[in-house]
Amino acid sequence: MSSPLIVTCTSCNMYSKAFSVCIGFTCDKCREIVRLTEKISELDTRIQTLIEDCKSARALDTALDAISLENTVHCSVPAEVEPVQQGNWVTVSRCSCGTKHHSSVPITTSNRFSPLSETPTENPVESALVTGDSITRNVKIETPATIVTCLPGARALDIKANLKVLTNANRKFSKIIIHVGTDDVRLSQSEITKINVKEVCELASTMSGSVICSGPLPVRRSDEMVSRLSSLNGWLYKWCPQNKIEFIDNWKSFWGKPDLLKRDGIHPSWDGAALLSSNMAHSLRDQT
Repeated sequence: MSSPLIVTCTSCNMYSKAFSVCIGFTCDKCREIVRLTEKISELDTRIQTLIEDCKSARALDTALDAISLENTVHCSVPAEVEPVQQGNWVTVSRCSCGTKHHSSVPITTSNRFSPLSETPTENPVESALVTGDSITRNVKIETPATIVTCLPGARALDIKANLKVLTNANRKFSKIIIHVGTDDVRLSQSEITKINVKEVCELASTMSGSVICSGPLPVRRSDEMVSRLSSLNGWLYKWCPQNKIEFIDNWKSFWGKPDLLKRDGIHPSWDGAALLSSNMAHSLRDQT
């Protein structure tokens, strides 16, 4: 039996024993530190997402309370009671104190978590829809009548479910941009991800005559995640034109520019969000 060799960890420069020559050796302690660091970064990202979601929910609640108050003020007087004008006098009918009076004004209810499906259908010649995961959170497009729907943590099937809600409401759009894939590759099921993306694009095609697929960003996380996203981007680059779907190659725009991503290495920074918005707006303008 061969005697163990002394090797040096490339990260902490500590010595360890090995039975074969290792190039780029990393000790167990350093590997564990890298794994824990990635977990911490992922938790930080989730916390920031929850904080931003809470802020959005508070703003939505405030707006809904204001609308509810306004409707209450407008409906405080029953519509059927009309004063009869007689010279300078006004005759007002009064009900007896012992009789219960029920307002005939109907009470309307709505689901505050589905504002997009309740919105009246806009002109399909002008309206466009951008839907995707948390990567699209800060996307701002100046093109008129463009709706941006961000679904944090959404995978392809989640985007499909949201589109089904719009389909049931008979919503139509002139153009639809779909950005998905970052959360799908975590499942390590590339073929299933491709099938899900195909189904999303097929459903979107029934709602619009122009479907655009926005490619993933080159994240700065584990090598495995980068490899899977790169493979997905390469597949979309070939598959989309073959199926009459325009493809936005964000990988080419973001590659080698670390400042375009936040410290978590996944979500775009403010400059990155501006570039992603520009890519999408350019694609919307080019569509005929």
